[in-house]
Amino acid sequence: MPTLSIPALATLATDALMRAGASRAMAASTARALVAAEAQGLGSHGLARVPQYCSHLKSGRVDGQAVPRVQRTRPAALLVDAADGLAFPACDLAVQEAIGAARECGAAFVGVTNSHHAGAAARHLEPVAAAGMVGLAFSNSPGAMPAWGGKRPLFGTNPVAAVFPRRDAEPLVIDLSLSEVARGKLMVAAREGRSIPEGWALDKDGNPTTDPKAGMEGMMLPAGGVKGAMLALVVELLCCALTGAAFGFEADSFFPAEGNRPRIGQAFMVVDPGALAGGDVFHERIETLVAAMLVDEDVRLPGARRDALARRAEAEGIAVDAALLGQMEALAAAS
Repeated sequence: MPTLSIPALATLATDALMRAGASRAMAASTARALVAAEAQGLGSHGLARVPQYCSHLKSGRVDGQAVPRVQRTRPAALLVDAADGLAFPACDLAVQEAIGAARECGAAFVGVTNSHHAGAAARHLEPVAAAGMVGLAFSNSPGAMPAWGGKRPLFGTNPVAAVFPRRDAEPLVIDLSLSEVARGKLMVAAREGRSIPEGWALDKDGNPTTDPKAGMEGMMLPAGGVKGAMLALVVELLCCALTGAAFGFEADSFFPAEGNRPRIGQAFMVVDPGALAGGDVFHERIETLVAAMLVDEDVRLPGARRDALARRAEAEGIAVDAALLGQMEALAAAS
């Protein structure tokens, strides 16, 4: 596979998105996030999304000239309107507002409405950790999982992420979807002609399937059974009932070029440790727990693998599937 540097891939992705109709600011914000995800080994939320986003820009599912804005504000609660644009500029704005409000108030909650696919949830929390704060991120997505006992896709896969800073080490980063796996893994498997393990998805008739295309047309299975389904419900309510965004069943799938403007939601919570037990106590408690975890030699801290892959990508570049690279180059060169 061809290997390109991070800056080269960011430029290529930015050019492709701009050719499809995104503003420079929207394209650059989105490209940074997708390349960062690819560098961390998260291919389902990385460069494979460039052609998908370009198709949505061209079909009008996304407004490429949208500018996010703060719609409503109180000291510790704000609402950001993504205005039907790609999600990344709106999420950037929401997180910066949340950090500022948490500095003032100790904690803040910022919702995003009228949004789109937000990629790897934990990536949005990197500025929170850099500011020495604790962050939580949530997003709903188009209906892909049934309510427990149901037979139709109702909830999204609804990722949840958290970040906890450390004083002299990389932060603890937790990031997971509430389906058995992220739906983007089916997209990647379908593109590469691979089957998927049984237990990931059901076909449109509710039967277990190892065909990723059938799974994309059907339903994902929740992680942990009923517990995962209930957590997905919590995320739907946080991201939609509080923000006015569309529920998963109201948003068409991201996979086709055609469909409605998804108008889904995201939510971010930021907490300043200094507002509670204090920064020194927070860091002592974090390191006490980390030390206890690492007594068992096979324990790997959450986020450690991503950090290692990102450092390697920074030094050596990123290997990209040749077919995907060709597709991106054609999109970047399109008139």
